[in-house]
Amino acid sequence: MGYSGHYHSNNFAYHSASYVQQYLKECYSNIELPDAERKSYDSCYRFMYFIEYGERYYRHASTADAELKPILLFYGMIQLLKACLITIDPNYPGDTHVLAHGVTSRKRKKRHYAFLQDEVKGQKNGLFEYFSRKMFHVKQVEGEKYKMEDLLTLIPEFCPLFEKLTRKVTSYKMISLTSTSFTIQASILDTLNMTAERFESYLQQHGDTSIKVLTHNRDFITLQFKEDPVAGLQKRPFLHDRNTLYLPAERSQYNPIAEVMAHYLILYNLSMICRYETEWWGDLFHTQESLDLPFILQFLEVTSEKIPHLLYEFLNKRSER
Repeated sequence: MGYSGHYHSNNFAYHSASYVQQYLKECYSNIELPDAERKSYDSCYRFMYFIEYGERYYRHASTADAELKPILLFYGMIQLLKACLITIDPNYPGDTHVLAHGVTSRKRKKRHYAFLQDEVKGQKNGLFEYFSRKMFHVKQVEGEKYKMEDLLTLIPEFCPLFEKLTRKVTSYKMISLTSTSFTIQASILDTLNMTAERFESYLQQHGDTSIKVLTHNRDFITLQFKEDPVAGLQKRPFLHDRNTLYLPAERSQYNPIAEVMAHYLILYNLSMICRYETEWWGDLFHTQESLDLPFILQFLEVTSEKIPHLLYEFLNKRSER
């Protein structure tokens, strides 16, 4: 995977109360909260317990059977999300509205149910709406539906599996020339049905206004940025896999959904399925008939490493601002 080490040495510092108090004080000072010192003292142990329990869930998930992993990974993710939210809101959870998961899954299960075509729906209140808004500045539209296949296309590690199993290109790799210039296959213009000029304005509209198309020919497009886009934390519309950037292949993927949000929605659905749809879940692993199982197994492997990596990256950057 390449994300091994969500217990990286930098993260052990979060198990020291004196460090965490100072860390939270810096977080609160950076967002100009009044009385940052007192609030950091009051929030310190809550933050540390969220980190501790999140790591425990992930450790147990690493040795659990695949059938049980979704529940452990979902609740591990929730604990780390709560730690992230405390760096923004020392009073979290301020009310009961933010305690619910904030997502619903539809009533199960039609005869020819396929996980990739399944949908979940966002709610007005709850953790999903709250962390999307607070951490990624994405406001939810109440009742918006999210299809599992669409969410998986926002995780670039799935591009090879989509190509192999469905012949579908979901993203294009950006090859670094310098820290601020990249080439990408010109065939992205065909899948997006755009000219190079329209492509440039589309990227500016959906992401970084400084993006320029420097050159383009039949095979490649060269993109120029004002600053290193890899250094930005999960900026859309780019997809991130370690230090590699990708651009989505289809216009529907050019949306504000951060990858952390996609993992949360998929894990929520899988955790509900394995708890309440035991017969379908059991058949999935024993008959291995559908395309669902390879995608689910790869997702469990990717999310177990990538989500702690992304959320610790978020935490480590909070006190730097």
